[in-house]
Amino acid sequence: MLCLYSCQNKQDAPSQNPSIDTYVTLDSTMVGISTVAAGLDVPWEITWGPDDWIWITEQKGVVKRLNPRTGEKVTMLELDDVYLRTTPGLLGMDIHPNQGASPYVFLLYNSMDEDEAIVLNLVRYTVDGDSLVKPTLLLEIPGGKGHNGSRLAISPEDKVIVATGEAGHAANAQDIHSLGGKILRLNIDGSIPEDNPFPGSPVWSWGYRNQQGLTFGNNSRLYTSEHGQATDDEINLIEKGRNYGWPHVEGKCDGPEEREVCADSSVAEPLKTWTPTIAPAGLAYYGSDHIPEWENSLILATLKNATLHVLSLNDKGTAIRGERTLMEKIFGRLRDVCISPAGDVYVSTSNHDWKPQENFPVPEDDRILRLSKITNEEELSGVVSVREMVSDSLKSFSATLSKGALAYQKYCASCHMPGGGGLSGTFPSLEETPVISGDKKALISMVLEGVSGEGGDYREAMPAFSFLSNKEIAELLTYIRSHFGNNATGIRPEEVENLRDNRSTGK
Repeated sequence: MLCLYSCQNKQDAPSQNPSIDTYVTLDSTMVGISTVAAGLDVPWEITWGPDDWIWITEQKGVVKRLNPRTGEKVTMLELDDVYLRTTPGLLGMDIHPNQGASPYVFLLYNSMDEDEAIVLNLVRYTVDGDSLVKPTLLLEIPGGKGHNGSRLAISPEDKVIVATGEAGHAANAQDIHSLGGKILRLNIDGSIPEDNPFPGSPVWSWGYRNQQGLTFGNNSRLYTSEHGQATDDEINLIEKGRNYGWPHVEGKCDGPEEREVCADSSVAEPLKTWTPTIAPAGLAYYGSDHIPEWENSLILATLKNATLHVLSLNDKGTAIRGERTLMEKIFGRLRDVCISPAGDVYVSTSNHDWKPQENFPVPEDDRILRLSKITNEEELSGVVSVREMVSDSLKSFSATLSKGALAYQKYCASCHMPGGGGLSGTFPSLEETPVISGDKKALISMVLEGVSGEGGDYREAMPAFSFLSNKEIAELLTYIRSHFGNNATGIRPEEVENLRDNRSTGK
């Protein structure tokens, strides 16, 4: 039996209900934002448990339960075989909703096999009081140093749904025999449902780059969030046996070659895309009227954008008809979202992960935040609103930047860091770099064509930025060549145009 409020393995003494840190005013509703837990270590998944506690995976390999009313934490599992690097680790989790009949918790985590290859394991555990026991390996999925996905959900039809990434190998996404870059569907015991589109295969749909969010909405509709490369982060509505395009189609079927692929392969287009990319992460469906402005919406956490997005759906759930954003860069990177039965929204931050940002982490990080309707305005006495928290200097930040600096912030800063210092072993520094200040043609070609990341000192690839105009590339590179200790001449749009024309004609 699941112990609802056990004190065994208690790590923290219960605290009082958290006070409101700040608040935001919607059309007619005031939403308070408070911290219900602090000091976590990269909480990757948060999900509302059948015991009315929040269940958490920490990327390092720990599963915890959190009492959102008191802040009490209980450790349920510590894995010793997790492969933890930048993005691999303990990732997705879901809890079977009927614990009486199926006392199971499902986890996705990376490890190394006997041949030192990275795998992504789908493992079922049994809940025993405050512990997870009897691990049963249901599936091994290709893993990688990046693009592992991965999220889990138990469907209304009692199936295990797994959203995977292509593990850094784009070809996996279109290979029906690979489990990378797919939506997978299994029975609770790991067997293959008879009504899957490919007999004997867990593949439900395919063609994904790196899925970071997964949720069911009304009428059993399934939605995912997905990282694009340099363009076209996506929200997708998942349909059985459909191709979602990657790597041949990015975003909508709006290019000549993409339209040909879409017509030939019955590619399903996303409900929404973002360019510049925002790094969409955890996704949850909001069906409550507790915050009426958000009813029938998808709530999306973002990492690069460090913002919570509220995406309102049409009545059928087949289209996104509006978007609200809040909490922009106030709490740092946002990793996951879950919704309580009462309609409160919980969001986890991810400021201790592999991509440190300016001004973060703060001493409270990583945190779980609660967004809840304010019913008594006296609670807001002395509390500063979100709008007031954003200083005038931050509001005017974009207005003071040159076009090249703005382009750098949009397309480059999340990898090479705002100050150009990069990330050791992952993204190169731009500071006093011969590649930056040297031959113009080589630099322009690199930006137009991208860098594979294979065989070099840095394991992350750089996408091609050929979708930018000649003027935008010239402004961006002129900024980089004149900053970060580089003292090189600028680049003119004509230089980009000439090199682009030569590439297209094969000269």
